[in-house]
Amino acid sequence: MFQTVTYEIQDSIAEIRLNRPHRLNAVVQKLYDEVLVALDRSEKDKNVRVIVLTGVGRAFCVGADLKEHKAGRTAFDRRQYLMSEQRVCRRLVSHPKPVIAAVNGYALGAGAEIALACDFIVMAASARIGLPEIGLGAFLGGGVTHILPRLVGLAKARELLFLSRQIDGAEAVRIGLASNCVPDEDFAERVRTLAGELSKKAPFSMQLAKEQLASAADGTFEASLTAELEGMTFCSTTRDWQEGVNAFAEKRSPVFRGE
Repeated sequence: MFQTVTYEIQDSIAEIRLNRPHRLNAVVQKLYDEVLVALDRSEKDKNVRVIVLTGVGRAFCVGADLKEHKAGRTAFDRRQYLMSEQRVCRRLVSHPKPVIAAVNGYALGAGAEIALACDFIVMAASARIGLPEIGLGAFLGGGVTHILPRLVGLAKARELLFLSRQIDGAEAVRIGLASNCVPDEDFAERVRTLAGELSKKAPFSMQLAKEQLASAADGTFEASLTAELEGMTFCSTTRDWQEGVNAFAEKRSPVFRGE
């Protein structure tokens, strides 16, 4: 039983909702722990093709619960807490299935870092995203210093981080940080539509593409060619590949089974 998140599966889509609305889904240790459990569960479930990560209430996640930080924690406890965010973001990046961050409200600090570790960010028009850590005398986490410049470029990353800028969905799409900005009244439906489209793709092909996109920038062009050759060779041995070939010849939509 989860206490700080909810977990629901419908039509091959696993939805993980951060569930501390009384604190605008600010993170505590248990929330990190339960998100990891939910991500592990979604990976093991073959029926799950896509994960949607969102928040209950009017926020996605406003970062660390500063009220909890005031409690008498040891230096070891604080480090373990910080490492938990690293584990969550690492898990999102390395998860074999695509993850959509459905940013329904404020995504600040650790909340923004969690969203940035996902494969897609879809923002409601009223949502805001920002990284205020430097303005608070704290520092960044979740690999954001690696991810953010790759999305928006170094100059824009400096602006967002050094000046602690909050931006709306339209601006996030314009600079390449988010995939879509959706009117609030259409938000849930549009997220579901995107998740449904992703769920129909070939699972092995999707996993390989996600892995290669995450690692290619740190390697060489030749390394990418080698990885792509191995990926093409592997996919051609699967039943899904044959299904794709048959569906194309028969002018119908393929039905992939992850086999």
